[in-house]
Amino acid sequence: MAFKLTYGTMSNPPQEMHDNFDSALENLKQQLGKEYPMIINGEKRFAEGKHKAYSPADTSLHLATFQKGTAKDADDAIAAAKAAFPNWKAMNWEERVYLMRKFADRISARIYEISAAVSLEVGKNRMEALGDVAETEDLIRWAADMMEQNNGFRKPLGSDPLVGMSSTNESVLKPYGVWVVIVPFNFPASLAGGPVGNALVSGNTVVLKPASDSSWTASLLMECAHEAGIPDGVLNLVTGPGSTLGNALTANEDVAGLTFTGSLDVGMGIYRQFANRKYPHPVILEMGGKNPTIVSKNADLDLAAEGVMRSAFGLQGQKCSATSRVLVEKQVYDAFVTKLVANTNAIKIGDPTQRENWFGPVINRKAYEDFGGFAAELADAGTILTGGKRLTEGKFAKGYYCTPTVVADVPLEHRLWKEEMFLPIVMVTPVDDLKQAMELANDVDYGLTAGFVGNPDETEWFFDHIEAGTVYSNRPQGATTGAWPGFQSFGGWKGSGSAGKNGGGYYYLPLYMHEQSRTRVKRA
Repeated sequence: MAFKLTYGTMSNPPQEMHDNFDSALENLKQQLGKEYPMIINGEKRFAEGKHKAYSPADTSLHLATFQKGTAKDADDAIAAAKAAFPNWKAMNWEERVYLMRKFADRISARIYEISAAVSLEVGKNRMEALGDVAETEDLIRWAADMMEQNNGFRKPLGSDPLVGMSSTNESVLKPYGVWVVIVPFNFPASLAGGPVGNALVSGNTVVLKPASDSSWTASLLMECAHEAGIPDGVLNLVTGPGSTLGNALTANEDVAGLTFTGSLDVGMGIYRQFANRKYPHPVILEMGGKNPTIVSKNADLDLAAEGVMRSAFGLQGQKCSATSRVLVEKQVYDAFVTKLVANTNAIKIGDPTQRENWFGPVINRKAYEDFGGFAAELADAGTILTGGKRLTEGKFAKGYYCTPTVVADVPLEHRLWKEEMFLPIVMVTPVDDLKQAMELANDVDYGLTAGFVGNPDETEWFFDHIEAGTVYSNRPQGATTGAWPGFQSFGGWKGSGSAGKNGGGYYYLPLYMHEQSRTRVKRA
C-alpha cells in the first residue's frame, strides 16, 4: 500500500484500511475469552491467580484471561534472561538487526489483528489503534537502522603518538545485560515494542511487563517475536499487578537496566530504588506531562482549535502528550474558545471499534470516577463550557464513557493547572501577552510536549524559550501529540523524563549500551 500511516496522516486513510480492520475485528471476536500464558524462557507459564480482562466500552464483554504473576515468576524471568544473555550478546550485531526486522515484519503482517485488540482492550478508536501498532513496527525498524548506520557502534579513535610502537584505538558500545521494560496501558504496542526493540538490537535480553489493563496486546507481540525466531529466554513476558510483580522486577539485583513509562511518582520511586544499589544502573523514565498550547493573537484560529481538540481528546485525553492547558492571547480568546467548543461538541462518542466514532471510553472504573471528581472540582472553581458529565444511558450504560470537557475561568493558582489529570479535560485561560503565556507554560514540574500557533518569528521565539522535549508549531493534526519515529522524536525534560534523549530519534539507542574504549599496542 502506497499510503504511509502516521499520526499526522491518519485523518484520511484509504477504504482498504477500514475493510481490513473490520475483517480482523470480526475474526478476533471469535476468540474472545481465550487464556494467555506468561512466556518465560520460551515456555508457557500459568499462575494460580487469574485476571479476567473486560472491554472498557462494554464491561460485560470478556476479552481474555491473563496470569497474575508472582515475585517468583519475576525472578524466574530475570534468571532466564540472564542465562540467555551471553549467547545473545555474542551474536553478530548484523544477525540481531536481521531478527529485529523479522520481528517488525511479523507485526506488520498482523497489524489489523493487533490493532483490533488494542481498540477492544484500551478503547482507542480504530485509527489510533492502527497508529499505535504501525508505530511499533517503525520504532523497531528505526532501532535496527540506527544500529546498522552506526556499524554496530564501533568507532575508530585516534592513534597515540608513540615512538617505536603503534596503537590502534577504538570505542565500542556494548549491552548491559538483563533489561526490564514496564509498559503503561495507553500505548500498549509502541511503548512495549520501542524499548524492547532498542534493548534487544543492542544485545540486551528483556523481561517485558505490560499494564494489567493491556496485557492482550503484549501477548500478541510476544507471538510475533516467537514467529520471528527470537531465541528462547531473550524476550520474556510476565503479567500481573505492579504492587507484587512490578516491585519484584525492580528489586532484583540481576536487572542491569530498566525502561519505565508511567506516572511521576512511580517513576521517581523506581529511580530512587535503583540509586540505592551497589553501583549505578541505567534507568530510562518517561513520566507524563502537563502540556501547554500557546495561541498567539496572530494565530490561525481554525487551525488552533482543530489542533487543540485533537490533542486534548485523542484517546480520551489519556496520553502523556495530551494538551491539558491552553494559554490564549486575550485579543483572540473569545473567538478561539468559541471554535474549540464547537469542535468539541462535534466529536462522535461511542464504541471505538466502529468507524464513525472518534471518542471512546476511559480505561477503567478508577479513571471514570476520577473524571467525576475532577469535573465537580473544576465546576466549583470555574466554568465548564462543554462536557463535564459521565454518560450512563443507552449505548453508554455498560462502558466508562465521559464527555470531552472544556473548562474556563479557573484561577491560575488552582492545583489542576499544574497536576496531570490524564483524562479528557482541557483548561483554557486568556493571557496578556506571549511572555506571560511562556511563564505559565514553563511553571510546572513537567516538560514533555508543547504546542504553539502563531507567525514564523513567534514560533522561533517559542522554540527558544519553551521547556519541553517535543515541541510543535501550527499543527492541526495535533497541537502537542503525534510524534513518529524518524519524523518527530519523542521525550521529555524536567519531571517528564530522565534520559535527555528522545525515542525514535538519532541519540536514543546508545542509552541501552555502555562504552568500552579499546587500545591495542604493538612494536612498530
